[in-house]
Amino acid sequence: MRSKRLWTLLALVASLALLAAACGGGAEGGGGATGPTGEAEGVCATVDPNAGDLLARICQDGVIRVSTDPAYPPQSYLNEDTGEFEGFDIDVATEIARRLGVDVAWETPEWTAITSGGWSDRWDMSVGSMTVTKERAEVLYFTPAYYYTPASVAVHVDNTDIVDLETDLDGKTIGVCGACTYDFYLQKTLEIPGYTFDFIIDDANIKRYDSDLTAIRDLALGDGVRLDAVISAKPTLEGAIEKGEPIKIVGDPVFYEPLAVAFDKSAPLDPTSLVEAVSQIIEEMHADGTLTELSMKWYGEDLTKAE
Repeated sequence: MRSKRLWTLLALVASLALLAAACGGGAEGGGGATGPTGEAEGVCATVDPNAGDLLARICQDGVIRVSTDPAYPPQSYLNEDTGEFEGFDIDVATEIARRLGVDVAWETPEWTAITSGGWSDRWDMSVGSMTVTKERAEVLYFTPAYYYTPASVAVHVDNTDIVDLETDLDGKTIGVCGACTYDFYLQKTLEIPGYTFDFIIDDANIKRYDSDLTAIRDLALGDGVRLDAVISAKPTLEGAIEKGEPIKIVGDPVFYEPLAVAFDKSAPLDPTSLVEAVSQIIEEMHADGTLTELSMKWYGEDLTKAE
């Protein structure tokens, strides 16, 4: 992993104490999420219910609408036995909501709808392991990274030809999720502020899918039947292997992705104070070990530090 911390696209205006001083009002204003005593909790205890921005509305409603992509275990998936969403991103979003003082209402739009902005007030926040790219930053606000994931290459278990990623993948048919960072990496157009990349794969025949799991299923059909390789997050590939997919990871990760919480710049209500509050929560979750604990729970390793 990388040795330096990720950028901060937004200046964090202050601590939660400063939010309290700036907003005034508090629980006596009649809005905000309420606990058993009827008093506002978390960040919402400091928010003026009459502020008229997105954070004030969320606190008044007592619910934040969170988009995620449930096709990516162990980040986010639907437990068919319980009917509940589970995963690292699910736990992170739930903890953010708890510290805000509200509940979560889940939304599951298409990934391209999330990354392209213009959410039309259908959800308030995306916690979906999203990498900050230059294009996305034009339409979305981002928090500091809450974790970093290795982008890895997998081939069919029968493959013996792809060993050296710097040479053996040139000209091969590689499956990736469409319009995601792996797609941009193969196109050699991937830009993440503060990072540089060594584009080691030349002239790839890129085959784009609606999700990484769909690409993995095509790779599992056989060596070279539809794909020669897949690029995906290492935890996603490991999860597929654990479920019996006949694939294997080869070589070291081709790059590491800093992943952040996102917000729509074109939201009808001003999202700035919400972005600031969630950014502060992310920093606190790093400092108090919560993110490390959740990473160990879902990945068996600490992916929360850029190394």
